Amino acid sequence: MTVHIGAKPGEIAETVLMPGDPLRAKWAAERFLENPVCVNEVRGMLGFTGTWKGNRVTIHGSGMGMPSLSIYANELIRDFGAQTLIRIGSAGAMQDNVKIRDVVLAMTSSTMSTPSRGIFRDLSFAPCADYGLLQAAYKAAQSRGSAIHVGGIYSSDVFYDERPDLTEQMTRHGILAVEMEAAELYTLAARYGRRALAVLTISDHLITGEALPSEDRQSSFADMVEIALEAAFT
Repeated sequence: MTVHIGAKPGEIAETVLMPGDPLRAKWAAERFLENPVCVNEVRGMLGFTGTWKGNRVTIHGSGMGMPSLSIYANELIRDFGAQTLIRIGSAGAMQDNVKIRDVVLAMTSSTMSTPSRGIFRDLSFAPCADYGLLQAAYKAAQSRGSAIHVGGIYSSDVFYDERPDLTEQMTRHGILAVEMEAAELYTLAARYGRRALAVLTISDHLITGEALPSEDRQSSFADMVEIALEAAFT
């Protein structure tokens, strides 16, 4: 048990999927895991442990933004022994060829600021995914026939951005999508020698203004959960 995670020793699996929304963690656990058990509900941040094809898995919410994810990822790694952490969540597309419902695998994640930035001082650290997970996720997506994109994303520390000039430059430089957590997850994985990946579903588009209706999001997110699970145990 930690300050933010009420699980007992042994209740967190070595493989953890991390959606931002705790209710999405509940949905994913009930849909994809066998015999899911709620192992955390401190501050409403739900975590569930069960099995998938005989493999133990925990699905635990991270909250919105890098400061929140940093709390949970640190505790999952340091206090519960998590070895593989995969973010599953939504993202906003930043390229014309990336469409609503497409899946993005984040090879790298650019950012202006993370909770870990103070450690590096003048160094511009380049957070990146674990290659083995990335390769396995790509193969899993291909086998499912999913529309898949692999490349750099942007982890923002604000939701309501007022920097159209920055968005324009990121689009110009091939950034596929924007979300709010992956850069810190990748940095923590590097620090502790763990495996990390972000598997993202496009829910809205910064260029076209298109957005996936809330009632359609759960069904559209199923593909990324299955890709993440396949990648973790390949």
